[in-house]
Amino acid sequence: MRLVRTGWAGVLAVLMLPFFGQGRISAAAQWAAPPSSANSIPSAALLQPVDLNRILHSASAEKPLMFQVGSRVLFDESHIPRSEYIGPGSMDSGVQALRNRAGKLSRKTFIVLYCGCCPWSHCPNVGPAYQALTGMGFTRVKVLYLANNFGSDWAGKGYPVESTRE
Repeated sequence: MRLVRTGWAGVLAVLMLPFFGQGRISAAAQWAAPPSSANSIPSAALLQPVDLNRILHSASAEKPLMFQVGSRVLFDESHIPRSEYIGPGSMDSGVQALRNRAGKLSRKTFIVLYCGCCPWSHCPNVGPAYQALTGMGFTRVKVLYLANNFGSDWAGKGYPVESTRE
C-alpha cells in the first residue's frame, strides 16, 4: 500500500484503516464504545450524584449496596459512607472480588457502583464491573455518574464522605 497523503488527513486515514469495510466506515465501528468502557454503560443505568444523595438521606427509600470499584488509595482517602471497597474493576482480581461478593446475593439487589478516579470518559473501572454484574443476571445495577472525579462531583458538592485513613 502506498500512502501519498500527508498532514492530518493522511494520519487520520491511516488511523481509520481498521474500521474500513469495502471502502466505508460502518456506523457501529464509528460510534460504538469499547465493551469495557464507562461510555458503554446504558444511560438508563446511570445515577446522578444528586439522586444518590437524595436516596441516602430519604427515610423511606431503599438503600443500595454500594461498591467502590477503583483505587484502594482513593477509597481510604474518601468514600461514600456504608460503601464497600471491592478492587479496581479494570483488573481481573477486582472483577473476581466483585463476583465473589455478589455471588450469593439476590439478583434483584439494588447495587450502586462507583469509582471517580478520573473523568468519566477515561474511567477504566466502572465498565468492567457493570458488565460483570449484569452478566451475572443482576437487574438493578446503577453506576454513579461522576463526570470529572469523586472529589469534585461528590465530596466537593458537600455530599457525605468518610475516610479510613490512619
